[in-house]
Amino acid sequence: MNTLPTNLNDCVVLEPIVHGDERGFFIESWNSRTFEEMGLNVGFVQDNHSRSSRGVLRGLHYQLNTPQGKLVRVTRGSVFDAVVDLRRSSSTFGEWFGVELSEQNKRMLWVPPGFAHGFLVMSEIADFQYKCTEYYSPRDDRGIRWNDPDIGIEWPITNGIEPTLSEKDGSAPFMSDAETFE
Repeated sequence: MNTLPTNLNDCVVLEPIVHGDERGFFIESWNSRTFEEMGLNVGFVQDNHSRSSRGVLRGLHYQLNTPQGKLVRVTRGSVFDAVVDLRRSSSTFGEWFGVELSEQNKRMLWVPPGFAHGFLVMSEIADFQYKCTEYYSPRDDRGIRWNDPDIGIEWPITNGIEPTLSEKDGSAPFMSDAETFE
């Protein structure tokens, strides 16, 4: 597995080794020993799978008192994935990183606990899968506005078309009003 650094502390893009031929391909998407050797000693407790259509934007989500680390990947289609460091003690607090994750590039993104996370679907349909280090906690569920100008995420939105949002995501607070981490 190859790791590609990002501009954010502790957040990395992962490129699995792809074994492929005319029959298809095989990748190892998770191996505890491999991740420990890369310095990512994490234990996962929950797997999630979402399907969304073109233009759907989910996020930016995080959990406050039970922060989740997430290993995210796309198994069908393509998304622009974005994360924001919400850890005030981090030198990259308030900064963002974005990357395309797709079934073609097979890349994964490690989203450390203390980050907000979201994605925009760029294909007709996208299947998004992720492993979490904490269980979902509705009482800790938080969000920040996807288009907060103080963060300035450069979403690949074409022709000025607004993304499709949930009501919750559309009314999420700006980062200046959101609860963050120490």
